[in-house]
Amino acid sequence: MRYPLAFIFDVDGVIIDSKALHTATWEEYVRRFARTLPAGFGSQLFGRHNRDIVRDLFGPGLSLEEIDYHGAAKEALYRERLKPVLLQHLVPGVVEFLRGQAGRPMAVASNAERANVEAVLGPSGLGGLFRVVLGANEVARPKPHPEIYLRAAELLGVAPSACVVFEDSYAGVEAARAAGARIVGLQTTHERLPGADLLIQDFRAPELGLWLAAQESGYTGNQKA
Repeated sequence: MRYPLAFIFDVDGVIIDSKALHTATWEEYVRRFARTLPAGFGSQLFGRHNRDIVRDLFGPGLSLEEIDYHGAAKEALYRERLKPVLLQHLVPGVVEFLRGQAGRPMAVASNAERANVEAVLGPSGLGGLFRVVLGANEVARPKPHPEIYLRAAELLGVAPSACVVFEDSYAGVEAARAAGARIVGLQTTHERLPGADLLIQDFRAPELGLWLAAQESGYTGNQKA
């Protein structure tokens, strides 16, 4: 079967609703250094690179090596906390939706490090559905720069305009828009996502299938990147 459009997915907030778990893990981690999270930290978390988060939490005086150490240590702790609760944190309907798209060109493009991405895709059984998997380690410039979405489209062999990106963060929507893709916004992190073409609560939303069908029936662009 030939699919007119390719799909690209963020992970946190799209495949897994991990906001509360990431926030709790950061809280546990900074407590080791007698620190507390600033007010509203959870709402500022998603779509940002760990280096920026660490600088906010520990101050601007750290070396790059210290920044990366804190980021890696926190993510290792997060993966430990994630293991026993992964399946219950998957975004409702995402497993059924992804399995229903088996055979379509699909990619993952996340600002999270590759180990975090694999910690979700492997145990959930979803990894084999994606032809391309990209984490923050595999691009020079994280979201909101469009590099990761441009790279995902290139590896899928399609033009960015032939991609539908599934995002939940402001930075992710900005990156996808700059890449020239269409955007489905998940309301797991923000109620409003300026720049998204469609907003849905989760993958059970009936309007999702209708919108995607309309996009595919009307797409006449060049498939190749």
